[in-house]
Amino acid sequence: MRDKILDQINNPHELERLYRGNKSTFKREFNALYPEIGGNETARVWYERLNYEDDEISWGTRNELTFVVFASLMAGLVAKIPAMTGIEEENFFSRNISFIVFPFLAAYFSWKQKLDMKKILPIGGAFFIALLYINLLPSNELRSHTFTLAAIHLPLFLWAILGYAFLGDGLKDYQKRLDYLRYNGDLVVMGTLILISGMLLTGVSIGLFSLIKVHIEKIFVEYVVVWGLAAAPIVATYLVQTNPQLVNKVSPVIAKVFTPLVLITLVIYLISIIYTGQDPYNDRDFLIIFNIMLIGVMAIILFSIIETDEDVESRFPHIMLTALSGVTILVNGIALSAILFRIAEWGITPNRMAVLGGNLLMLSNLCIVAYYLFKGLRGNEGMEAVKKSITSFLPYYSFWTIVVTFLFPLLFGFK
Repeated sequence: MRDKILDQINNPHELERLYRGNKSTFKREFNALYPEIGGNETARVWYERLNYEDDEISWGTRNELTFVVFASLMAGLVAKIPAMTGIEEENFFSRNISFIVFPFLAAYFSWKQKLDMKKILPIGGAFFIALLYINLLPSNELRSHTFTLAAIHLPLFLWAILGYAFLGDGLKDYQKRLDYLRYNGDLVVMGTLILISGMLLTGVSIGLFSLIKVHIEKIFVEYVVVWGLAAAPIVATYLVQTNPQLVNKVSPVIAKVFTPLVLITLVIYLISIIYTGQDPYNDRDFLIIFNIMLIGVMAIILFSIIETDEDVESRFPHIMLTALSGVTILVNGIALSAILFRIAEWGITPNRMAVLGGNLLMLSNLCIVAYYLFKGLRGNEGMEAVKKSITSFLPYYSFWTIVVTFLFPLLFGFK
């Protein structure tokens, strides 16, 4: 994007096309370039346009708003299938909960990116195959381990397909990959705000009607809450895409605040493990919780790195991220050694193999990230190299989700 802006700085039509193609990336790269091109009249006009603070919320075009409303209604309709058909809810949602949101988000980005049929067909085909596969996958009453693993990893596979729709023609563009990761962070922030607002609305509505002896709990939950939960990610996506300024300032603050807090918590946690004598090598439940915590910390590290810009004056965020990466590598090493110990003692199972592969991927990713962070502290590399190292690993995560979701049931005989 940076090079394209420089090449087209005197071409207003092409600048407008680049801006409409990816507003958040264009603004970030343009502002980074502005000290170099500030003498250009077109650049000055664009700078004022991009950095004008407008308190009003943009609701996009009528077509976009119509699309979002229709997609939200359809998502709610999918969520209501068990109620309308009599299908057992547990069985339906364990297999299909991912299809309530991901296909509609992919359709939104495909429409917004104006993808041609050559790209839309693989996206639709992937969703159809995944839908057919997970609903035909056998599982016994006790839920086979391979079915459980497939159900857990299927959302990650669909997340990768959503990324394909988001990236459009920029599959190899690391900046667009970063934008996709950044979008996920913004989606979490905006989605959380919407859910909190929804909880307040639910409490107030039920409370007010109960005062007049009208009990609306069941109807409200079955229709308003279910449809609201299904629509929340779609509406949140629409808001962060049409109004990037809503969370652009919030996400970096969250990243800067949580990084040192997570580092302190993680260090105290490791000390507490030693003090309390907890054993991840023989305690299966503790190892599961340990790995869930590891995934959460890994997500925070990646989110914080994405939201951290080059800052010559302050090295504190860089130091915190380097320290947090180092401590997380230690935690990952413990988890990895524990799962290898369990495989050596009790043999290979689908769960152990899935955890082993996931831990190896995260450890490799963390080591590369920590390496570039450390080089950055010594002045040899900037944050840009760290971000590139993150995006380069995304295809490997996607590949592993495909292996666990589609191959594990066959390899382990649906056990």
